[in-house]
Amino acid sequence: MPYRAPVSEFEFIYANIVGLDQVQQTSRFAEADPDTVTAVLTEAGRLCEDVLAPVNRNGDLTPSVLENGALRSAPGYAQAFAAIAEGGWVGVGADPEHGGMGLPLSVATAVGEMMASGCLALQLNPLLTQGNIEALEVHASDDIKALYLPKLNSGEWSGTMNLTEPQAGSDVGALRTKAERNPDGTYAITGQKIFITWGDCDFTENVCHLVLARLPDGGKGTKGISLFMVPRNLPDENGEAGVANALKVVSLEHKLGIHGSPTAVMQYDGATGWLIGQEHDGMKCMFTMMNNARLGVGMQGVGVAEAAYQQALEYAQERKQGRTPVADGSGAIFEHADVRRMLATMKSEIFAARAIGLECALALDMAQATGAENWRARGAFLTPIAKAFGTDVGIRTADTGVQVHGGMGFIEETGAAQYLRDVRITSIYEGTNGIQAMDLVARKMMDGGEMAQTLIDEVEQFAETARASRPRMAEAVWQASETLREATEWMVSQTDLNDRFAGCVPYLAGFARILGAHYHLKAAGAEGGEGPRTRLARFYIRRLLPEHEGLLAHAKAGQGDIYALSAEDLGV
Repeated sequence: MPYRAPVSEFEFIYANIVGLDQVQQTSRFAEADPDTVTAVLTEAGRLCEDVLAPVNRNGDLTPSVLENGALRSAPGYAQAFAAIAEGGWVGVGADPEHGGMGLPLSVATAVGEMMASGCLALQLNPLLTQGNIEALEVHASDDIKALYLPKLNSGEWSGTMNLTEPQAGSDVGALRTKAERNPDGTYAITGQKIFITWGDCDFTENVCHLVLARLPDGGKGTKGISLFMVPRNLPDENGEAGVANALKVVSLEHKLGIHGSPTAVMQYDGATGWLIGQEHDGMKCMFTMMNNARLGVGMQGVGVAEAAYQQALEYAQERKQGRTPVADGSGAIFEHADVRRMLATMKSEIFAARAIGLECALALDMAQATGAENWRARGAFLTPIAKAFGTDVGIRTADTGVQVHGGMGFIEETGAAQYLRDVRITSIYEGTNGIQAMDLVARKMMDGGEMAQTLIDEVEQFAETARASRPRMAEAVWQASETLREATEWMVSQTDLNDRFAGCVPYLAGFARILGAHYHLKAAGAEGGEGPRTRLARFYIRRLLPEHEGLLAHAKAGQGDIYALSAEDLGV
């Protein structure tokens, strides 16, 4: 079915849930007025509907391949990317000084979600380039910025990040790729990197790799790592892509999904690189791009969920099967209670995850615009929730989409299975969802749980105001927030971090559940009466919110029973 961009949903959330007007009132983003935002979302939505969505199936059926050392991308990808580049969408949130649009992350995040709905495998290319741009804007020298940023923003060149090695996945500090100083101030990079998304590209003139490597005097672990720009083609005296650098794509991985996105094994053999930031300070530079990339990946999950939901809804309305309990019904499976339940779950979860992601983006915008620490801390706290919950919702929704299709969902020709296969990676890359949850209960609670309690206070305060008009829903949200407060206090009180880690995933899920209920309650309030948003909020709060009790009980169980199970106990 044709994908329809949910522009009105973004506008509703901006106006009634997160308050985009706060961003628009800052001098940094004053030009992102409501008319501009609507025009940007409408045009981006049209691109995703008319250009990206039609090539989505191509990448699945005719994947990117490596032929004689050269990449060949999926049919239609080059033309679709050209439309992305020509529209300026690669640099949607980048600094105008080097060719970007300079729009708030809140808006760029919505554009990224729609592009992921259209074609996740292709959207990964500009997403990685955007992370590249961000790292260079913050940490690169003026010469590097002047050379690379205009090319990256325009889409003439693309970017990647190179962290993972065969022995160094989540443990980045175990990397072995080495860097040696050259007499001319450049560096020679040698080593192998794996899982490099869009490690090569046949529709951009150059591919710019940000590579983590260790200098001879770099210490052990992450503190001794440096970051380098290592382009596929060395820039010539005119700043154009010149001769080939000493690097190559060894192979492409065979994957469960996102077949159109080439995932490369990269080999560097004394390749020429340029230092980004300071020596031995590479992780700081890399995290600049990773943090916003985590939000972007969370919204990839939401984007795929939206596309899967739209297809499932249309199928359910058209598919006739048996007798239905609806008077004068059409016989469509949409009329069966369980199918209606699945669709309502999909739609309500998408709203919750989208609102969390946009709330996170807005906080990061406000931090950039004002420099205020409370906004920075808020954005940092919400990032792991947005990433993990958004991608979990993407997987659950795509899986439910297959179920709505019944037997036809298991048949590849319907396209329902592709959404599930494609979105499955999102809970793994940019830090697994387990790592996100560990970050939430450890690093993000180094403030003693202050930011967590601030968010809980906001949920309770709004529930108090909603009691007069929607007492049952408001009471349920208020009580859930109190349960979350108790779980948060328990987490903060644990001096052995492993007790926190043993329950961190259900804690994050419970936190997200309650935030989702809060946003649904706000949506019902904004509607001002009995309407579709109120009915959806009622469904979410009555049927999905109660999951928080089991999740938060699990969160407080500690590590004892986990480690009481021996290897023999868990054996076959």
